[in-house]
Amino acid sequence: MGIQFERGWALLLLMPVVLYIGWLWVGMYRLQGWRKKLVVVLRTMVLILLVLALAGAQWYTLIDRKSVVFAADRSASVKAENNLEAWIGKAAQERAPEDEVGIVSLGLKAAIEKALDARGLDAFKFTAQTNSQFTNLASGLQLSASLIRNQKSGRIILLSDGEENAGDFLRQGKLLRDQGVKIDVVPLAAKERKDAAVEALRVPDKLYQAEAYTLEAVIRSTSASSALLRIFEDDQEITAQKVVLSKGENRFAVQSLAKEPGFHRYRAEIYVEGDEQSANNTHYAFSKVQGPPKVLVVEGKSGISKNVEAALQSALISFDTITPELLSNDFITYVSYESIVINNAAATQIPQAKMEMIEQAVRDYGVGLVMFGGEDSYGLGGYFKTPIERALPVYMDLRGKREIPSLGIVLVMDKSGSMAGEKIKLAQEAASRTVDLLRDKDTIGVLGFDASPQWYVEPQKLSDKAGVLDKINAIPADGGTEIYTAVEQAYEKLSQVDAQRKHIILLTDGQSATNQSYETLTASMQKNNITMSTVAIGTDADQYLLKRLADLAKGRYYAAVDQTTIPAIFSREAVLISRTYIVNQPFVPSFSGGSDWRRLLGQGLPSLNGYIATTVKESAEAVLTSPEPDPIFARWHYGSGRSVAWTSDVTGAWTANWIAWPAFSQMLTQMIKWTFPQFQSSPIELSSQLVGNDLTLEAKMLSDRESPVGYGELHAVVTDESLIQHEVNFTSTAPGEFSAQLSVDKSGAYMAKTELLAEGSDVGGEKRILGSATSGFVIPYSPEYRITDGQGLNKLQQLVEMTGGRMLALEHPEEAYNFASAAEKQLTSIAVYLLMAALIVLLLDIAARRISLPPDTLARLAALFRRRRAALASPPSLAETPLARLHERKQLAEHKLLRKAGRPAEGGATVVAASSAQMRPQDEQSAPSATVPVPEAASEAMPDAMSRLLEARRRSRK
Repeated sequence: MGIQFERGWALLLLMPVVLYIGWLWVGMYRLQGWRKKLVVVLRTMVLILLVLALAGAQWYTLIDRKSVVFAADRSASVKAENNLEAWIGKAAQERAPEDEVGIVSLGLKAAIEKALDARGLDAFKFTAQTNSQFTNLASGLQLSASLIRNQKSGRIILLSDGEENAGDFLRQGKLLRDQGVKIDVVPLAAKERKDAAVEALRVPDKLYQAEAYTLEAVIRSTSASSALLRIFEDDQEITAQKVVLSKGENRFAVQSLAKEPGFHRYRAEIYVEGDEQSANNTHYAFSKVQGPPKVLVVEGKSGISKNVEAALQSALISFDTITPELLSNDFITYVSYESIVINNAAATQIPQAKMEMIEQAVRDYGVGLVMFGGEDSYGLGGYFKTPIERALPVYMDLRGKREIPSLGIVLVMDKSGSMAGEKIKLAQEAASRTVDLLRDKDTIGVLGFDASPQWYVEPQKLSDKAGVLDKINAIPADGGTEIYTAVEQAYEKLSQVDAQRKHIILLTDGQSATNQSYETLTASMQKNNITMSTVAIGTDADQYLLKRLADLAKGRYYAAVDQTTIPAIFSREAVLISRTYIVNQPFVPSFSGGSDWRRLLGQGLPSLNGYIATTVKESAEAVLTSPEPDPIFARWHYGSGRSVAWTSDVTGAWTANWIAWPAFSQMLTQMIKWTFPQFQSSPIELSSQLVGNDLTLEAKMLSDRESPVGYGELHAVVTDESLIQHEVNFTSTAPGEFSAQLSVDKSGAYMAKTELLAEGSDVGGEKRILGSATSGFVIPYSPEYRITDGQGLNKLQQLVEMTGGRMLALEHPEEAYNFASAAEKQLTSIAVYLLMAALIVLLLDIAARRISLPPDTLARLAALFRRRRAALASPPSLAETPLARLHERKQLAEHKLLRKAGRPAEGGATVVAASSAQMRPQDEQSAPSATVPVPEAASEAMPDAMSRLLEARRRSRK
């Protein structure tokens, strides 16, 4: 233990302190003797304490303890049989009580499992969430080193196979070596197994239609064997051939022909008998085939798109026609088309995830979107508050444009235990959308039921939407299922509501506990003009009962196979019961805007017999309108793409005169072509390269000529399979060349949309786009499943030699703390205490200089002290007791009064020592009267002394 100083240079201030004290001693004339010495000593102490505090005085003790941080590799390449938790626990048992232990988990990013301290590891288990699909040892070493306070007595013990695929741990080791951190390694040898992996599938990034090309598959194997190699293009098999694999790297080439334009995904698969690792048997690649544009037509019912298909064929535009149920789950599929046409397909047929893919393809990748109307489209199709509505130029609800009949709706929602989780959340979202569609004059009720019904919102006018939504979102999920009682209560309450349209929506995922007479109940509903629609969730619901109830109550039955369609079902029902959104009356549309459409639509138009009423969005352009006015043909820009809304149909139900019009086919093709991406010939060539989890995007200008406005910034949006976006800004690396980097943390298909923006801004603050390019890349499987070259253990040995560590073994965990350590100083700052002491001494210094005492004060105090000690040493006599001293003072006072009155005291110059009233009865009988002789000189001096004391007291009070 000892004292050290944080700022030792401050001790030089003691030299002027010595000079100051000398000057103080010579120049202090007012104080003399012991007071002068006391003041100088106190002043010296104050200055010394202040200098020590300024120097940062620290009290330290030496502690001999060891600190070890265990960095455990928890990536997928490390086998569970290594049992790292047990090894760390055994190693920690061999440490001294004061030794510290810390634990860090390694994956793509490191996480602290246990902070560095002396606590034990009782039944330790890994709990930190790490991405095991990557190994980044460098980040783990960096985090571990930050926990060690004293590098001389601390170490990092790395438990890993050394097979990193992100970062560079040898580079990090050099940095730690310079800091004095030693790293011990416990090598985890990889298990030998039979394995074959597709390491790469190479195909040209850009192809032209009808061009021949070569696909190359790179396969690595741990042993020589025969295998089956299969290659697919968009899930269609190109080839399947038997190949012979040798140990190490193998390459195979396949010839093919680019047929269809657009983006194509290629897949290579390898099958080897006895393969012990199947996660690495597949690899993917992307290519874009340049050719004529292609359109995806999604029709609600098969065969209703004949007129659209004929128009596309006449314009030599290729297309694919499918039903909503066949929409792809892969985002790349939607980006492959120039435009997507939704023809009278209800939102209840399209899952939420697929609508989000379509919307994002329009917004971020410039894909066009066209919606054609019909009784299953727009608001009637349930598109209210869906991603498709966000992308279209019209709102699905009618915003104060016409009088809609008052509505009374009761939502009867199953809240049994089987609805817990995602189901109850979707039911709440569906109810919330229904509330949003209603107006203040409409009536809403929400009845939840399990084994018994419970009103969460009694039927009431919708004056407080926020309060109703809060109650809906608070509905729990528990209990059984009883349908009849719930429907009966909903009917009884709704029959008392004053509304022009009354409707019940029943949603359940189970079987009713009872089966009472629904016929009687639904018959009563019909008499009171109350309808009911039913929604069955999943396959466990009583679909027969629900369908029968919908038929008996003159409503509609929905089988929600995909739960995400439930909100669309509810919003569609809310629109359908109003019976206002369909406008069935002949009229001639008016041309309202769009100079490029004036030649075709501005010279007289056929009459329309009906359409679906919508509301045009604020920034959209209505080209054709109805007399209401409602939009018939509207368009707008949405993000990087364009979209068009045609609110009438294309089958002839409302457009018989238009189909007979010679320009109708041309109008349809122009609508669709207007939504095509703006840049058919892009000035940007985009390529990507993946190393570990770091993606490098490189962009190159195809033309060397300078743009008249100059190149501005290059910006990219990267989208993964879960539609999560990453924005990337490029930096210039050479004239006409740009580069950007992005860290990716999971496997899957990625799309990258790059836009070249003009220098400066256009009117409105938006930058003009000079060009764009779209590219795709794939991380087919985690790098953890790759067949490595086995250099991980060699790199770990280099790390040990570099940092001066040790190679430990899994068989000897007791060696973890078997190393020499240096004593560690534990510092405690005492500067605050020195300042407090300086303050106290300074107050004493002030008191010594300002307070003056009589010369004989100390002598009196010393005499008083001696008397006190003597009194404590021997028992007091009667005359020395407090009562005796009080009696003596009383007698003196009486004597003084008698003298002033001119009467002598009885007994001459004697004063009675005690009165009978002051003495106990036994004292009066046994002891004679005690007298105290008073000398005459003393008796004469007493009044004078008392007078002087009283006079001094009066003066002090003045």
